[in-house]
Amino acid sequence: MLPSLYYLVPVLGGYAATSYYLLKNPHILHRKKRLPFNCRHISHRGGAGERIENTIGAFDNATANHTDLLELDCHLTKDGQVVVSHDDNLLRQAGHDVNICDVKYEDLPQYKETLEVTFFPGHMSSGHDRQMPLLEEVFQRFPEKPINIEIKRDCDELIKKVSDLVKKYQRTERTIWASTSDPVMKKCRQENSDMPFMFTPRRGIILLVLYYTGLLPFVPLPESVVETYMPSIINRTYFPHNQLMRNRFLVRLQDKLMMRKSLFKHLQARGIQVYLWVLNQESDFQRAFDYGVTGIMTDYPSKLHRFLQKYEGGQRARDPETQEPAAAEEEEQQQHRC
Repeated sequence: MLPSLYYLVPVLGGYAATSYYLLKNPHILHRKKRLPFNCRHISHRGGAGERIENTIGAFDNATANHTDLLELDCHLTKDGQVVVSHDDNLLRQAGHDVNICDVKYEDLPQYKETLEVTFFPGHMSSGHDRQMPLLEEVFQRFPEKPINIEIKRDCDELIKKVSDLVKKYQRTERTIWASTSDPVMKKCRQENSDMPFMFTPRRGIILLVLYYTGLLPFVPLPESVVETYMPSIINRTYFPHNQLMRNRFLVRLQDKLMMRKSLFKHLQARGIQVYLWVLNQESDFQRAFDYGVTGIMTDYPSKLHRFLQKYEGGQRARDPETQEPAAAEEEEQQQHRC
């Protein structure tokens, strides 16, 4: 027994030391991914707290508030049109208990005048634009804006038509495949393998297992984006007050396991961006960025924009050396002009 331990201890120690070193220096084994965008400000459903979700009006408002990425969802109408809508059934959004796939595009009802914000219960949104747009309209209006498209249904025709539109408008590198389903994500990748794509929940669990076993630095990762929730918002959003105590331990455990600065730093060093959803309060914005995430997905684009102005200004004031080269150069030029 003792001779076995004599060899086992240095082997495990060597493995732990190597894993730790490579976690800090992933470039030794992996080429860094180079996405053409880096997203700090992400508008969930276009900013569902300030305008009616997934409308051109919402996307316009998000863009006016300097969003880096529009997040939206797609479905297919009866006549084969790709429309932007979170739900397939229109009861919540439009008050009609029908499915989009059973209605022609020209017959789709408008959204309700007000909608409750899904991730901020008790808060309502409204807006003049209540029309469900075509995905093609969104591409035409925002040709350069990165867009995250979630495919919710396992529909080969929908996946192909989304991919065809992405190729038509030459936005492959600026459009992210998103889905919570492994089979759907597999089909998305088969249809257009050049588009960046996110970790599915199952792949996210595997990511955590690799991290805690020390294997992560050795394993290649094909995904370009992590999109996950911040556990501390779960009780507040999903559970009634009388269930908070019952779920508090589970949420705290998830928070300890998932919110790891070293994990986020490693992923970003490999060019994998980390987004947390759906955060709608400044205290959550602050906590997320303190953990070192790439970006935040919110229902309130103007609130996040104001926060980022204060937060990033404060970061530059505390450590001027962390400014991006372009920003530092611009500041230097302004000083010379003065």
